[in-house]
Amino acid sequence: MAAPLYRQIAHKIREEIESGNWREGEAIPTEKHLSEQFSASRVTIRQAIKCLVEEDLLKRVQGSGTYVNEKKIEHNIFELQSFTEEMRRLNKEPINHVLNFQMIEPSEKVREVLQLSEGEKVFYIRRQRLVDDTPYVLEDTYLPVNMFPDLSYQIMSGSKYDYIEQIRGMKIKESFQEVIPILPDQEVATSLRLDATTPILKIQLHSVFYDGTVFEYSDIYFKSDEYKFTLRASRP
Repeated sequence: MAAPLYRQIAHKIREEIESGNWREGEAIPTEKHLSEQFSASRVTIRQAIKCLVEEDLLKRVQGSGTYVNEKKIEHNIFELQSFTEEMRRLNKEPINHVLNFQMIEPSEKVREVLQLSEGEKVFYIRRQRLVDDTPYVLEDTYLPVNMFPDLSYQIMSGSKYDYIEQIRGMKIKESFQEVIPILPDQEVATSLRLDATTPILKIQLHSVFYDGTVFEYSDIYFKSDEYKFTLRASRP
C-alpha cells in the first residue's frame, strides 16, 4: 500500500536536505513553488512540511518563512571545555559580548559555593556568547576578586579559561553541573532573542582547581533549538 502523498513529498524533501541541495539555515521554496513542483495542493504541502518540522529537519520562523534547521550542537556535560573551545572544535569563531561587568557583594548562595568569608567580593560578569551574530548562550559568572584581582572587561571579552590557565597558570580539574529546564525571564529571553514562552536549558555549575579550590560559580542558559545534551553511560 502506497504511503499518503504528503509523506511521499516529505520523503523527497528530506532527500533534498540530506543530499545538501537544501542547505542548513536557508529558506525552503514557497508553498506555491512546492505545490507546483510536486503537483499537490497547498494543504498536502503543509502536511509534509509539518512532518519535517516535527522531525526538527525544518523550522518555521513567524513572519519570515520555513528554514532548513541547523544541526544542534552536541554538548557533552562530562567533558569540561569552554564555549570558545567547543565552537572552535566545530570550526566556528565565537564572539563574547560582555553585557555586565562589576564587583559586587555575592548572594549567600554564591558565597557558600565559592567558600568565601563575610565581606569578600566577587566579579559578576554576564556574557552573551554568539556565533555568526546569533546568540547561542547567555552566561552569568561569579569569580572571587581576591583570586583574580587583575580580571577585566577586556579579558572576559575573550576566553575565561584561556586567561585562567594560560595567563594565570592555574590548572582546572573539573566542574560540577546541574541541568535544569526552565522558561527564561524576559531579560534572558531578550539576550537569547527568544520568546519568553520558549523553554531553555540552564546549567548551574561550579569549577575547581586540582587543589580543591572552588574558583567559579556560573549560571549558563542554553538555547534548546541550538543545543542537545548527551550523556554517555556504560555498563560496569
